[in-house]
Amino acid sequence: MPAQQAFARVWPEAQLVNVLDDSLSADRAIADRLTPAMHQRIASLARYGIDLGAAGILYTCSAFGEAIETARANASIPILKPNEAMFEEALASGTRIAMLATFRPSILSMEKEFAEMVEVRGLHASLQSTWVADAMNALRSGDAVKHNRLLAEAAVKLRGYDALMLAQFSTAQAHAEVSAVTDCPVFTSPGSAVVKLKRAIVKQ
Repeated sequence: MPAQQAFARVWPEAQLVNVLDDSLSADRAIADRLTPAMHQRIASLARYGIDLGAAGILYTCSAFGEAIETARANASIPILKPNEAMFEEALASGTRIAMLATFRPSILSMEKEFAEMVEVRGLHASLQSTWVADAMNALRSGDAVKHNRLLAEAAVKLRGYDALMLAQFSTAQAHAEVSAVTDCPVFTSPGSAVVKLKRAIVKQ
């Protein structure tokens, strides 16, 4: 799992507990918006994590940004959206950012989240999103080689950007293949998120 791999590399001392609602992404894939029920389910996951005694929470699906913001509004522990740390690192590299996504419903919410971050920071930055069709299906069928190849093929077409982001946690496994064909830094959600979560918790 990309998140566990990132923790093992960046913060091996962390004790991980995985809380899963594996039907959320499937429900989001067929819905045209985040429903009140989805908001409630995201909030329930946060409450459960807090009840377990978690020092911090990292959500790993890119399509629930607004619901995660609501869940963390009154939380007493750090709660991170999947991509905010990656956005921050990409923007530190420049203002022309590209993004490869394999889960199409996440694109609009991520673009909105990115635009809000840019506005808050008073930046003039652009985001070019590309949906890599069939990559998610390949991964779900167990063909990680094809998944990574499709992402690399899409990345080859992207030139002149200051940074490239791999949108989903699952796309982090293609980091090496994508980095090999690009001329800019490549950032992943889990890699950036674990670094930020560690800083937020360790300094408390």
